[in-house]
Amino acid sequence: MKGLYELGVDLVAAPYQGAAVESLWWRSYPNPAHWQGSAYKALRELSRSLRPRRARVSEGASAGDGLSDRAIRKTAQTFIAPVWRRHLERILTREPDFDALLLLTIPLNHLTGLPGYLSDKFDLPVLYFDGDVPASLPNMRGFASGFRIYQGADLSEYTAFISNSKGGEELLRQLGARYAHTVWYGADPDVFSPTAAPTQDLDVFFYGHGREYRSEWIEGMITAPSRQLPEAQFAVRGLNLGDLGQARQLPYLSFSKLREYVCRSKLNLCITRGAHASVYASSSSRPFELAAMGACIVANPYEGIAEWFEPDKEAVVVHSPEEAVERYRYLLANEGERLAIGRAARERVLKQHTFRHRARELMSIIESYI
Repeated sequence: MKGLYELGVDLVAAPYQGAAVESLWWRSYPNPAHWQGSAYKALRELSRSLRPRRARVSEGASAGDGLSDRAIRKTAQTFIAPVWRRHLERILTREPDFDALLLLTIPLNHLTGLPGYLSDKFDLPVLYFDGDVPASLPNMRGFASGFRIYQGADLSEYTAFISNSKGGEELLRQLGARYAHTVWYGADPDVFSPTAAPTQDLDVFFYGHGREYRSEWIEGMITAPSRQLPEAQFAVRGLNLGDLGQARQLPYLSFSKLREYVCRSKLNLCITRGAHASVYASSSSRPFELAAMGACIVANPYEGIAEWFEPDKEAVVVHSPEEAVERYRYLLANEGERLAIGRAARERVLKQHTFRHRARELMSIIESYI
């Protein structure tokens, strides 16, 4: 959104969950269903806290459409959708110079009927941006913490779909999308930039939360190697990651501290969840963030990573725990090569993968429907 503003787009934003956020880069309207969303969130957290722990730690949710899912969907369609319909009608009437309406990864099955209605009434393209493909799709199990957003939805209501996944385009068309496009993640190089760390006192570092869909590679890239390389300093910042072997946990102090941790580390791990890693060019933000900070990235197998970074020149991909140990040893012993990989990765971000690049791509797609 900052990138769009920098290109001269006048942005107006309203949140589906939580309070409105004031910003230098967009104008805000309030969330018309703020108290309802907050009440639902509190009830859901209470319900989960009362469940037996064993029922809460399974990896991912069932792919099925259960009774509770249908009840939540019906409640949202009955009580929340009309509130949003009135709210968006007021905004679009008050500010009649809108060119397009973009829905960003909200539960689209909560607002069934609304996109078509607004598109017809205001003669606007209404596009949907899903930043979590393929994990969000019905054929994936999704995350235990999230909604199932496609079951019961009509994708043909939308002018077009945009997602973070090249391989997801065909999957979205199979679900009924009329048109599907890809805009990958990126990074803001002013925010994600190298720090002047006094020394690189960490050898291997990983930051992220949860083992869902990446247990195998957490074991293969952190747990086992940290035991096989006792002379190396392994460190992690994250929650719910399970057994990390000899890696030490670092405290979360602030975002700037995370940036410092990355720049203090000789190698930075990018362990991508299986859903994204297995569907071609399904981008996540972490590779771009690390590259923008000039990190030497070591990644698990990631279909399509060569679309963004050249393997062995701008990022290193390992295919087994044994290869991980071998590459760690080599790179830790060869500072010049390690630093060259980090520099090349940042240069690639600056050339192709900033959020201003992504904003241009997004604007090109939207303008084609205006």
